Amino acid sequence: MNFDLDAFRQYPLATIVWVAIGVTLLLSLLFRTYTGIVRYTSVADIGRISCLGAFCAVLYYYIDSSRILAPNRDVFPLSVIVINFFISTVIWLSYRLVVKWFFRFYWRKSNENKIRAAIYNTGHCGLMVRKGIAEDRNVDIRVVAFLENGWALAGKRLEGLPIYSACTASLQRLAKQERVKLLIIADEQIEPALLNELVDQCVALNIRVQKVLPVDKWINTGWNNNQLKDVNIEDLLERSVIEIQNKQISRELEGKSVLVTGAAGSIGSELVRQLVKQNPGAVIICDKAESPLYELELELSDIAPDLPVVPFIGNVCDRNRMQQLFEIYNPSIVYHAAAYKHVPMMEKNPSIAVLNNVMGTKVLAEIAVQFDVEKFVMVSTDKAVNPTNVMGASKRIAEIFTQSYNHYLHDRFQKMGNVGEVPPTRFITTRFGNVLGSNGSVIPRFKKQLEHGGPLTVTHPDITRYFMTIPEACQLVLEAGAMGHGGEIFVFDMGMPVKISDLAKKMIRMSGKEPGKDIQIIYSGLRPGEKLYEELLNTAENTMPTYHEKILIARVREYDFMEVEESIKQLINSAHKHYITPTVALMKKLVPEFISKNSAYEQLDKDKIKI
Repeated sequence: MNFDLDAFRQYPLATIVWVAIGVTLLLSLLFRTYTGIVRYTSVADIGRISCLGAFCAVLYYYIDSSRILAPNRDVFPLSVIVINFFISTVIWLSYRLVVKWFFRFYWRKSNENKIRAAIYNTGHCGLMVRKGIAEDRNVDIRVVAFLENGWALAGKRLEGLPIYSACTASLQRLAKQERVKLLIIADEQIEPALLNELVDQCVALNIRVQKVLPVDKWINTGWNNNQLKDVNIEDLLERSVIEIQNKQISRELEGKSVLVTGAAGSIGSELVRQLVKQNPGAVIICDKAESPLYELELELSDIAPDLPVVPFIGNVCDRNRMQQLFEIYNPSIVYHAAAYKHVPMMEKNPSIAVLNNVMGTKVLAEIAVQFDVEKFVMVSTDKAVNPTNVMGASKRIAEIFTQSYNHYLHDRFQKMGNVGEVPPTRFITTRFGNVLGSNGSVIPRFKKQLEHGGPLTVTHPDITRYFMTIPEACQLVLEAGAMGHGGEIFVFDMGMPVKISDLAKKMIRMSGKEPGKDIQIIYSGLRPGEKLYEELLNTAENTMPTYHEKILIARVREYDFMEVEESIKQLINSAHKHYITPTVALMKKLVPEFISKNSAYEQLDKDKIKI
């Protein structure tokens, strides 16, 4: 009204004030605009306030057009309603924004001594991490930038923070201009190659790299520093994780009694954890280690409280004890993971390797056939291929026994008139490389050496190994049980082997140290029986494809079971007497490709050549 005071007096101002207050209060209660914490004003709050203003305008217009307050005149001119909508909405929002900016400015002053960080990921996860950190005053981190792969968003801003490209020049600017000391990886699907590159560049710039847990694991409890975890060396191995999704596994296991030997070990325990998800009828966990078996039983009571889990302390070499197990629980499927696996230890104790790895497998296999077990899945190793040590040879002999036993049973079953049918018990083998994080593996050993300030011990500058994760290894075992028809050896295409010296250097750099300067690497020489390069398949073997491009079936030489059984009896008799050299000589006779390396048993190979 052009600020004409006389024009204002023509309206019932007192009535208008009470109506405006009543309408605003009523709609505020309806839209709950008062519930939003002012300093945390969000898009949802802005939406509620805008709706409040719009509905107020609609009510004013309705009151005016219905002539409730003044039958003969307008109380709320349309121009006033429109002007009121914009002014009131701007004031409501401005109040919240001013408060929000004040707190942000106040916190920024108090954040000067906090660790300056950048977040890799401009998507939902990155924004949630940034919000969680910004809203927790107890966190000692201040996010100052975002990082994104590619150039599409580089140079733009997100929530007021600059976005940088994940390249060397951008990381250098982050370190110099933004003084970033921490890079938070908020992308769960980041490729190992890119993560490797980021870690290498950040280590060179003295920027620490950490990964954040998946958002759904902390969104309900709120943010704290425990959501950040250091990047593990396992995350940096440049190989894609092999995923297996086979519904046949559940169908094979559902409702059945399942036995896992060596259940307290790193492979056996993870195998049990995956088994309980398949709804078996019962799981018998067998091991001779009392404390780890007890701990596994407690863990299973938490994750599968309704599943019958039977802890059974026993040695697979004890035929009477294993007989008792099968008589009481009558398992339908057996996963045989019990074995001695450390190469240097078995090189010094060959008779024990034979008794545990060969005789234990023989005892368990024979009892499994006696009680009509459906499938017997044996866990083997890549060290069984062209073995150069006692441990690998013992596992190869166990493979030979189960395969030849499977063929013998199949032939006998066919001769009994069951043509086209499979025998009651089928033997299947899985063979894989070194398992990340398993007991005694190289990465935990390097971590312990780093904790003590080094040095890191590597046996040879050129030594390489294949690696896989424990869950992958156990998936292979389960898949073999579901896919196998009997007599197969399943192997993984494990990608490229990893050089152990490079692994050691990377772990040193990730700890903030410099190889050769802060932490030394010592080359101790190959241990007895140790290879420079592991093989997954014998050079004389062929492979057959399966439904999965990374899972193959090795076609190996077949052995006559009667000859194998007689040779293994002689081998076990020698091992029982703990004869060392004769035992190894019999192993070499059974496995002609067993050629010792860097071992006292090399003389046996020379004598064999002379003969």
